[in-house]
Amino acid sequence: MPANETSNSAYTIRNYQPKDFDKYVLLNIEAEKLEPTGRCISPQVIAEHLGRPNYSPEQDLFIVEIAGNIVGYMDVAPELTIGRVILDCWIRPEQRRRGLATKLLGYATNRAKELGAKVAHVNIAEDNVITRRVLSRLDFNLVRRFLELRLDIADVHWSGINQAALECRYLQRGEEDKLTQIQNRAFADTWGYNPNTVEEIIYRTDLSTCSPEDIALIYEGDKVVGYCWTGIACKGGATSKKKGRIFMLGVDPDYRGKGIGKKLLLAGLARLKSKGLQVAELTVDSENKAACALHKSIGFKVKTSSSWYEKVIN
Repeated sequence: MPANETSNSAYTIRNYQPKDFDKYVLLNIEAEKLEPTGRCISPQVIAEHLGRPNYSPEQDLFIVEIAGNIVGYMDVAPELTIGRVILDCWIRPEQRRRGLATKLLGYATNRAKELGAKVAHVNIAEDNVITRRVLSRLDFNLVRRFLELRLDIADVHWSGINQAALECRYLQRGEEDKLTQIQNRAFADTWGYNPNTVEEIIYRTDLSTCSPEDIALIYEGDKVVGYCWTGIACKGGATSKKKGRIFMLGVDPDYRGKGIGKKLLLAGLARLKSKGLQVAELTVDSENKAACALHKSIGFKVKTSSSWYEKVIN
């Protein structure tokens, strides 16, 4: 059901429309400056985000408007293979404490029910005390904690790094199906992982912020048994001149315990170093003890953490 109700005498909550694009971009730029999340923000990046597979901004994105100005939004990202939606909400600080988050959640919940989702998830930084209180009031419960790790690349002991890099090669166009298969095998039954389709992998590798050369693969014969997906991190909405990220690191379950993960991680760090980046960051589930131990062995240290909250959709 389209959102077109007036929230009160001043505010309107409605579905996003293409004509809102410029104002929506400006709101996202403002949000990243005031409360950084590490996301890249630009008109091109946002246009790509709105055009992602299995998502309809005209149905899955709600905006708050007052006097013709957009002052907040609620994004509902469907991940229906695992029965969830991920919610992302932001409201300008001067418009908060007026019940807008609660109203937006109502629209998001109705949309989630239309999609057949069973739960809604929200991810927040550990120091976001205000949002934590709001989520608690709205019946969200803490379900997972993820660690944000950091490494000064110059501190890495590079023995064997050249050999590790030689044992990997970068993704080539036309291999998206192989990347899809290894990613889904590596993360099967992992909390919060929504299996990808080839269409989604092609979309992600075609993004302006991505390059196939940023994805290292290890083969066993003609079979991909592991991969490391890297890229440049963002700061203040723009790509950083110093920071890189390990976005994903996965090994086929049948090939674990053979040092493949470490080789891939070193190859990924070598890729970041070749770009002149000085710092590597990544996110890992605090309950994934094997991954935590691997990253610690290379020298990664916990910088901060984030929390996932869940609300069951009746």
